[in-house]
Amino acid sequence: MTDDVPAEATQPPTPVHLRAALAALPVYAPGRPAAVRDGLTAYKISSNENPFPPLPSVLEVVRDAATAMNRYPDMAVTALTRALADRLGVPAARISTGPGSVGVLDQLIRATCDDGDEVVFAWRSFEAYPILTTLAGARPVMVPLAPGARHDLDAMADAVTDRTRLVLVCTPNNPTGTTVGADELDAFLDRVPADVLVVIDEAYLEFVDAPDAPDAMAVHAARPNVVVLRTFSKAYGLAGLRVGYAVAHEPVAEALRKSALPFGVNSLAQAAAVASLDAADELDVRVKELVAERERVVAALRDQGWDIPEQQANFVWFDLGDDTAAFAAACEDEGLTVRPYLTDGVRATIAEPPANDRLVEVAGRFLAARRG
Repeated sequence: MTDDVPAEATQPPTPVHLRAALAALPVYAPGRPAAVRDGLTAYKISSNENPFPPLPSVLEVVRDAATAMNRYPDMAVTALTRALADRLGVPAARISTGPGSVGVLDQLIRATCDDGDEVVFAWRSFEAYPILTTLAGARPVMVPLAPGARHDLDAMADAVTDRTRLVLVCTPNNPTGTTVGADELDAFLDRVPADVLVVIDEAYLEFVDAPDAPDAMAVHAARPNVVVLRTFSKAYGLAGLRVGYAVAHEPVAEALRKSALPFGVNSLAQAAAVASLDAADELDVRVKELVAERERVVAALRDQGWDIPEQQANFVWFDLGDDTAAFAAACEDEGLTVRPYLTDGVRATIAEPPANDRLVEVAGRFLAARRG
């Protein structure tokens, strides 16, 4: 996520009947392990993981919860649902949880789409979008990004048809790191039919400091067809436990619970998520450190001459075109594993300062060589 999508999945010959959709299914490629090089500390900066270890208070709660892992988890995820409802100021009936925000998104697509329906989203965006859409029997409608690696919301509105059931707005966008503005989002939503569900995917919300970023919860409150999707994987550092949630109006939230995988959120994940909400102030300090590192790295890259779009997540996007693979290889030679995307560009996670320093050094040498 060469690491990318969409690549056609190949199937070995078998007499067993498999769904025809699998033949063209994009393959999700997870970030590779850090590239080991003699004399260098290797860094994996390809998966947007939080580089900080778990907070001691959260880790203690997880250890305590592990003593009961012989029991099934609370299928209703009651404690986390109540905690989120209190934190967000919404009825608990509007909260639906799942194994990461991608798990909840899978429920959303399956709850809204029949065979031949359409899901509209920007491209390039989160690589799971076409996978989940295709698995549901729906058709991905991929709208090219506008200049500046931003969502082209006008073109996305134009792409909505009478078969569109879901529209995905990823802000900040993964992998380009750009956000949509509040005014342009409102104008876009005014054009989307009321019976089409719009999902605002805010997996990287906590890293956003753009003054014109939308208040997704306020947008949700005003529009019955808007769902807000969030995760504990990024800023909260719980990627390995898999827990995310949606805030949806009651009919949609009920549909999500009906389509949920039973016991999808395990006991350790729920305990860690609740403890993380309780430790919000400590986590906010870590987020601010990562944002400061992001700004430092972006400024250094721009000083070198890189045209870096406005970055609002915990990574940086290099628009490299045909040089994508060469840049990824240059990073790997220096013990950095980044995320290349075919001939579109490279995404590199903001990590420990030494990893970020090395990224800037490699990028500077690469740009100098590129210019000849």
